Amino acid sequence: MISAALSGLSSGGAYALVGVAVVLMYRLAGVMNIAVSVFGAFGAFSMVSAFDGGLGLWPSVVLGVCVGAATSGLMGLVMAWLFSDSDAITRSVATIAMAITFLSVAFRIFGDTPRSFPALFGDSALTVSGVVVKATNVFAIGLAVLLAGLLVLVLGRTRLGVRMVAMSNRPVSAELLGIPTRRYTVAVWLVGGAVATMAPILAAPTRQADFTSLSLLVVAGLAAALLGAFQSFGLTVVGGLGIGVLEAVAVRWDLVSSYRSTLPFLLILGVLMWSQRGEVWDESR
Repeated sequence: MISAALSGLSSGGAYALVGVAVVLMYRLAGVMNIAVSVFGAFGAFSMVSAFDGGLGLWPSVVLGVCVGAATSGLMGLVMAWLFSDSDAITRSVATIAMAITFLSVAFRIFGDTPRSFPALFGDSALTVSGVVVKATNVFAIGLAVLLAGLLVLVLGRTRLGVRMVAMSNRPVSAELLGIPTRRYTVAVWLVGGAVATMAPILAAPTRQADFTSLSLLVVAGLAAALLGAFQSFGLTVVGGLGIGVLEAVAVRWDLVSSYRSTLPFLLILGVLMWSQRGEVWDESR
């Protein structure tokens, strides 16, 4: 059972990364970005295409992350210019249109047949108390925790972070004070796209790696972000890792193994119902 749980950490790390990207963009850009994992999958497929073309593994990873970041940043520029005065719902709906558009473009460029992604660290593994832990899993967890901690420090301890938080809370006032809100918004989208690109790169070697399935990593990422109340990077990372572990353990149970892909939906539903329990009880009384 422990080995099964540990095998889910690579997927859990990917979910945590998508969740961190979602929370980052929600907190600083005021948008629930449904398209973030589409940009990530676009960058991941660019990475594997470059690798298959003969480019080295890590240069291909860097290229893929840059493509994912640039794609996301381009859409951030569109959002900054066309939807800067729109409410959060309108901006979030716009990301759905972006997701559909990029899915169509990606199918034209990459197709929707599964691709074989290389594992970043091959078969390297660590043995702890007789339990084998793959190096990819350690890297996924470490990257998610590092990014979450770094974002907490930047947003809470630096002048840049304070300015970006001010931009997210009062964008009009921030702009009047001389804060370049549009440039900051594009920067948030760039970082979100780069983080989201690492998620499918880490998760793809252990799952069916077609463009659609990698794009749907956003569902588990949204579940993780919801567990963090779209505010806490730390709880989001814990939630993402927990979802990955639960999915891996569910594979061993014949009764639920066929339905493990619905786990993020069930978690979202459960959290929403729990968060609304006070209103329901008040109404009943």
